[in-house]
Amino acid sequence: MVPPQFLSGVYLTPAVNYTCRLPDNQTHHAVVAEDSCSYIITNSSDDGPGLEELCTEWDFDTSVFSSTLTSEFSLVCERGYLRATYQSMYMLGTLFCPVIGGYLADRFGRYVVVVVTQVVMLFTSHTVVFLNSFTAILAVRFIAGSSNMLTLYILALEVCEPKHRAAVGILTGLPWALGTMAWAGAAFAIRDWRYLQLAVSLPILLIFPPLYFMDESPRWLIVRGRHDRALTVLQKAARWNKATLPPNSEMRTLMIDIQAESTENTSKTKDNNLVEVKKKKCRAVPVPNLLKNRAIATITTLLCLDYFVVSLVFDGLNMSGDNYSADPFLYLVLSGLVEVPGYSLTAPLIDRCGRKIPTAVCYLLCGVVILALAFIPPGMSWLVMVMVLFGKLCITGAFQIIIVYSSELFPTEVRLQGIGISSVFSQLGSTILPYITSVLLPQFVWKLLRIVCGRWEGRALWMGRQRMRRQRNLQHWVSANSPYSVRDMFGWLARRKRTVGGRQEMRRRMKSSCNGVPAAAFNRFICLRIGEGGRASVGLYRVQLLHVRCFGLP
Repeated sequence: MVPPQFLSGVYLTPAVNYTCRLPDNQTHHAVVAEDSCSYIITNSSDDGPGLEELCTEWDFDTSVFSSTLTSEFSLVCERGYLRATYQSMYMLGTLFCPVIGGYLADRFGRYVVVVVTQVVMLFTSHTVVFLNSFTAILAVRFIAGSSNMLTLYILALEVCEPKHRAAVGILTGLPWALGTMAWAGAAFAIRDWRYLQLAVSLPILLIFPPLYFMDESPRWLIVRGRHDRALTVLQKAARWNKATLPPNSEMRTLMIDIQAESTENTSKTKDNNLVEVKKKKCRAVPVPNLLKNRAIATITTLLCLDYFVVSLVFDGLNMSGDNYSADPFLYLVLSGLVEVPGYSLTAPLIDRCGRKIPTAVCYLLCGVVILALAFIPPGMSWLVMVMVLFGKLCITGAFQIIIVYSSELFPTEVRLQGIGISSVFSQLGSTILPYITSVLLPQFVWKLLRIVCGRWEGRALWMGRQRMRRQRNLQHWVSANSPYSVRDMFGWLARRKRTVGGRQEMRRRMKSSCNGVPAAAFNRFICLRIGEGGRASVGLYRVQLLHVRCFGLP
């Protein structure tokens, strides 16, 4: 449903051939300028250069599109920049998504925000069809972009089992690829912009029936103290999945513990006073700031650059079909088609090879392939198409991996802040993209930026240093299974001293303390991992030692 709105500028404001329409009284005494933006009035009795006048009306080519915003509102010559503005207004609206979307979702709930934003999108997408003012259309586009929030994506991840979140997060991109192909097919069948906009907006109605079967995020309900509602949602999910829940009394106890822990962590973010847990004092660790901590500041800076450029290249390949293919419909269909393996193969790839190598390879291949387009001789359009589509495949995989990677690199307490600011830079790249592709340098600017980003990628992948690399695979697990935050682990690891005896000493201390740790204080899953060895187990040992050291045993 979203690609036709996101990529509407491809077919609603295309670059259409046009010719200046001369005034009726000047047809025999005027010559149209080469750019068709002006005409020169000649005088047979005067040998001078003549008087140049600006064109006010144009005749547009209707061989491809019978009606477009470009032709209806004369978005050519001095008004040509408005074609880029049409697309940028939507992306400018999406800049507010990370800013207000998270606040509204935390304040009123994920489900409520999803419903409201879909209603707004339905209303704005249909309203455009009936407007006769281009200024009003731009205003509605801005509102439509503001309603394109990622709350539904967040809701899907929160109700998903932690071990499947990476795969689910990546595979949610498949509908985007299908929507891109459907958008090209609809534009091929309908060449009038008003009917086309109406046709691609009607399917938004299909979103509402599934919303009837969806529920609010149980995590949000528990944190907000709505335990009865959360229990109802969990029981419904258990019936659908044929699972058995613990007794209601135990469920409520767990909910109270989770809410108390969330409240405690929230209060700790406001002051760094000494806290007392089980009569043992442990100094609260200050919440990591995106700029105060050197490692996190490095991550934030490079991810912002990475999001900015990868969004610029991904959207640039989607919207620059007229530079690479004579058939804009076939190009977008193939562009959406290559996204399917880009999304579907990424999930098993990062499970087997990790995040680092696939991301670096995708960036490198995309940069080299796109840059090589400048050296392909004329007449080899098939080779241009193949290379562009291969570059699109690579950048699609890189985009999806970096989304998952960024969520793992940021600590829990600054994850929303970090991803939010990174998303702002991503949307900023998409906002200025139309001006780059249609006004400035359509061929080289964003290609050069892609290479620059690839040059920095090695640094970006290393940016967490050894401590961050050991920690990145534990982020989702610790958030889901530990009653204490990753902040505690960061603070302890930052000031810890090397244990006598190294890893063997840690195992000995772990084994001697597991039996005394109650389930409410720490998940017994850690104790089951003792003896497996490997980097993940060592990380789990450290988390357990953190609780023993900081909070003690009962």
